[in-house]
Amino acid sequence: MATHRDGRIVETPTEARQAEPGPSVLALLTASTSLAVLILGVVWFAFFRV
Repeated sequence: MATHRDGRIVETPTEARQAEPGPSVLALLTASTSLAVLILGVVWFAFFRV
């Protein structure tokens, strides 16, 4: 639990690291998922197309 000391918030290292994922995490997840779908599509067209 965060405490106040001399007008400042003091947290343990574990508390300080717990944060919401920012937009860069969302961009990385979107890009990697899109790339995986694209690669699977290419593999499907290359090997399983009738």
